[in-house]
Formats: sequence, C-alpha cells, structure tokens
Amino acid sequence: MRERSVVGVVCGLLVLLGALLTGCQSPSGGVAEGGRLGEPATGRTATVSPVPTRPSGYGAVFLAVGECSSFGTTSFTEVPCTGERAAARVVTRHDGTVRDGPRCPAATDFVLHISEQRPASDEDGDGAVPQGYACMRNLQPPHPGDPGGGGGPRTIVGDCVYGSGDGQVRETACDGTGRRKPQYKVVRAVAERSDCPVPTVLYVRLGGKRPVGCARPL
Repeated sequence: MRERSVVGVVCGLLVLLGALLTGCQSPSGGVAEGGRLGEPATGRTATVSPVPTRPSGYGAVFLAVGECSSFGTTSFTEVPCTGERAAARVVTRHDGTVRDGPRCPAATDFVLHISEQRPASDEDGDGAVPQGYACMRNLQPPHPGDPGGGGGPRTIVGDCVYGSGDGQVRETACDGTGRRKPQYKVVRAVAERSDCPVPTVLYVRLGGKRPVGCARPL
C-alpha cells in the first residue's frame, strides 16, 4: 500500500507542474514580437534570411585578374590556380573586343576571347558574362610573349620576324626553333622612322606611344 501512495503523490506533482508550465505560455504559443514574454503576440513572426555572398577569388568574377584558365585557347574553363588543370593566369581583363579595347601587356603569351553569356537561370551565382578578352600568361614555360619568344599577341623590342610576302612580316623565335628562320630583329621602338638608328633596314608596326619598330638584319 505504501508503494501505491508514493506513486499517487508523484503523479499529482507532475500534473500540478504541467498546469503551471501551461499557464506561463503566451497566447500565441511562443515569444511575442520583440523577444519579451508576457506581451500579446501580434501574429507576425520575424524571418531572418541569410545575406547572399559572392565567393572571393576563384569564381567571384569569370576570369578576373589573377585567376586561371585550363588548357586551350578556343575551349577553356576557369579553374583554381593551384589545381592540376591550371595552365595560364589572367594578367589583365577587359570588356568589349580587342580591336576597341586597351592593348595587352607586352609579356602576354596569348589572348582569350570571351563570348557574351546570359543564362536563363542562374543556378551557380555566376550571373551574366559580358563579351570581353583576357590577356593570359602561361604558368610554366615556354613564354612566347617574351622578347624573342616567337609568339604572343604583340611584337615588341627583342622580337624577330621574317618576310611573309606582300610587304608583311611575321614573328618567329630568335633562336631558330620556329617554323621559319628569323631574318630581322626589332632593336628599338621609336615615335618616327627618322628616329631609328642607321643600321635599320625594316620598319615594323608596334602600336602604342612608340609605334615604329626599328629592325636590323640578322
């Protein structure tokens, strides 16, 4: 009989405790607006939305300065510079076309032309990509944009060229490893042809503030 009476007392205490807890709840069943207990609820609940953030570095802007691309000049993707697929780094990045925009730096190895992209649905947060171009520098040698390297989008002092016919010249490697042997070397860039040194036999169009390249025979 003693065990039954103890159980009955415990049950009574649990019922009383439940009643007290029920009486402490607000009419809305939660915390009133403003975070204070005991005030009538307004029927509105505060919803906290996470602030959308764009990733910094890789992926924040498509092929931004300092980011890297995979191999290829016609088909390429943006990849982490520390990854095994990384081939070249963006030196400068411009919107528009190469013809209308700023020139790439002298040591640029090649140019990536970026087509305009406007996806119907933006699932990855990249957004629309305007038409533009990126001036690229290979992560590893060779560097055709270096003086005498035999390539790159620009002809600079130290490069070698050969005559391709019709008064045109094309760049080739100064060390003779290119398809064509070098015939002339650009030794100076000047504003006017009259500023070239005496041994000059060929004038090469360079562009920029000193658009005339003075080339001597090899």
